[in-house]
Amino acid sequence: MAIKNIMCFGDSLTYGWVPVPEGVPTTRYAPDVRWTGVLAQTLGEGYHIIEEGLSARTTAVDDPTDPRLNGSTYLPSALASHLPLDLVIIMLGTNDTKHYFHRTPQDIAVGMSLLAGQVLGSAGGVGTGYPAPKLLIMSPPPLADQMGHPWFSVIFDDESVDKSKELGPLYAALADFMKVDYFEVGSVLTTDGVDGIHFTPENNRALGEALADKVRDLLA
Repeated sequence: MAIKNIMCFGDSLTYGWVPVPEGVPTTRYAPDVRWTGVLAQTLGEGYHIIEEGLSARTTAVDDPTDPRLNGSTYLPSALASHLPLDLVIIMLGTNDTKHYFHRTPQDIAVGMSLLAGQVLGSAGGVGTGYPAPKLLIMSPPPLADQMGHPWFSVIFDDESVDKSKELGPLYAALADFMKVDYFEVGSVLTTDGVDGIHFTPENNRALGEALADKVRDLLA
């Protein structure tokens, strides 16, 4: 049986950031607790999950606090590194809502469209002839109305919360336009971490289990 290779590209929600009341420093959930690990367990044999999560990653905007965080500058290399791929799952956008970026929800959706185009145009790799993988766009769940640390309330203000609530319909429209698949993470969980941003173990499990059937259908 051929192994199905699935790359999960995201931010701290994919990395497995453990929410703590003091904000930072924190740790990372164990592999079997992260939603990617739960997805692998639920899918069972025949699937290989590749984790590409980086805390604070954006879709396609440079963060003045850290030059490593623009997802669009890294994704092409990640795709070429991991080919052959059957499916790429992207969940990004939360960090784009930060106040100091001044991005509209439409700007964020355009950032996601750039990533989608990079996936769909990734055929070939470097010196290989592999086809481009399928794509599943996931809208992250909305931020909580109350942040857990005062600094998080500075960078994720009330406008950030409102923007995060608008991403679902925009991403759904984008996925329909680009003829790729879509999953609304907020349909199966709310952001229950004590910081108002990140997942609890229960959130991770809910997402990993809910995605399994979707992935099986996509790769059938």
